[in-house]
Amino acid sequence: MAKDSKESSKSAESNPQWTVPSIPIDSTELRVNLEQIRQKTGNSGDIIIREFTIGSGEEFQAAIIYVDGIVNNTTINQFVMEVLLNVMLSSEQRTLNDLVQVITDKIVPIGGMKTLFQWDELYDALLWGQTILLIDGSNEALAIATSGGEVRAIDEPGTDNSIRGSREGFVENLTTNISMVRRRIRNPNLWLESMTLGQVTHTRIGIMYINGIADNSIVDEAKRRLRKIKLDGILESGYIEKMIEDQKFTPFPTILPTERPDTVAANLLEGKIAILVDGTPFMLIIPAVFNQFFQITEDSYHRYDISIALRLLRVVMFIISMIGPSFYIAATTFHQEMIPTQLVISLVSQLEATPFTAFVEALLMEIIFEILREAGVRMPKAIGAAVSIVGALVIGQAAVQAGLVSTAMVIVVSLTAISSLATPIFSIAVSARLLRFLLMISAATFGFFGMILTLIMIIAHMCSLRSFGVPYMSPYSPVMPVRNNQVQNHLPIWMRHLVPKLMKKPTTEQVGDQDGT
Repeated sequence: MAKDSKESSKSAESNPQWTVPSIPIDSTELRVNLEQIRQKTGNSGDIIIREFTIGSGEEFQAAIIYVDGIVNNTTINQFVMEVLLNVMLSSEQRTLNDLVQVITDKIVPIGGMKTLFQWDELYDALLWGQTILLIDGSNEALAIATSGGEVRAIDEPGTDNSIRGSREGFVENLTTNISMVRRRIRNPNLWLESMTLGQVTHTRIGIMYINGIADNSIVDEAKRRLRKIKLDGILESGYIEKMIEDQKFTPFPTILPTERPDTVAANLLEGKIAILVDGTPFMLIIPAVFNQFFQITEDSYHRYDISIALRLLRVVMFIISMIGPSFYIAATTFHQEMIPTQLVISLVSQLEATPFTAFVEALLMEIIFEILREAGVRMPKAIGAAVSIVGALVIGQAAVQAGLVSTAMVIVVSLTAISSLATPIFSIAVSARLLRFLLMISAATFGFFGMILTLIMIIAHMCSLRSFGVPYMSPYSPVMPVRNNQVQNHLPIWMRHLVPKLMKKPTTEQVGDQDGT
């Protein structure tokens, strides 16, 4: 990744066409300025240039420029153009400065206007949906706030579904996403810092945190890593996730992606930092520890005993999805004495009817299931789920009847697959899918001893990970007192101290008494 970043950065910096030089608009001729815009934008069809005459008595040639599709056409036609075409100058107002002042006084109430002096400012405003007004005789441009266009409506998130809680999910518009978080945390200490990344795409990024709760050192580190990103394009938050991780070569995610604004709000209150990216509904939460990937916002909405039980169930499902097939391989291949007699007789009779070893059977079924899962995701929604279910049933039944795999292996692989699908965060479920194959090889080679050695190496690797300086396995390794029981979630909400020792300042006091009042 570092190599890719270096090559990408080199390609972007070596080609001056990716950036607009920060030079002043030196020409006062409208014709010259419009021609320069046409040349720079390749005379693109969606760059709309409308020339007209404004002023009464003393007339001036002018033009507005905007990008079709990302502006509000109603605002332009009914307000901006109407104001510009009906500008009236008094007998004392004859100069260009008088005209600009009159326009400013009439248009500012519509949505705001800004004077631009540099070409890079002009193109940046133009491509973010503002309408540019150029007047003949002036080397200044006026940017009128007319951003708009068609965007996807707020809908239920596609991945972070919940039974109880908000039904809102992030969309692809950054401004809308910020407003959804603002509506949940109406506090002036909720700060947002913006920056633009991507030499070519100029993607807007927002860093959101609560001043006074978030750790300033983590905030500064996040901004430092973001500023170091040199890529041609940022099309999704995954680009940023890969560039700012502490450890690049690990199967475990150290940054939490989410589609839910209530999840972002809950994490901000815990001292985390949210990175919002324009053009994607997936936002990033940093830092993220291992335990956090089994915690969903809905846990806080249920009674604490139910939440604890559900979270433990998710951990068990994660373990099953990772070691299920390898456990079966090791038990049936090397450690038959650990299996009850009647069961081992049944399993041996099934294995005798198949031509492959348990490892080959498991590998065959896992590969088939991964193919079906990928096919189900890529196919149209209307038929994807049906084809996946039918494919799994038909292929599983046919494989057993053909004697390729045993019935017990189909049950083990099915249980593993269901456990993997039930893991709440997709990125941690993928980690289990990858490590499952490593554990299967270890189990087929050395039995339970190989599995245990591999698991020890995996746990040691997890203990070595950091997420923006925070130990990945905290608070379990290193063991330390943590005042934030939202991390451990072993206590009901009225007994928690909302103060993550590792990630925020101890500023918030406990809400509610121990008797629940």
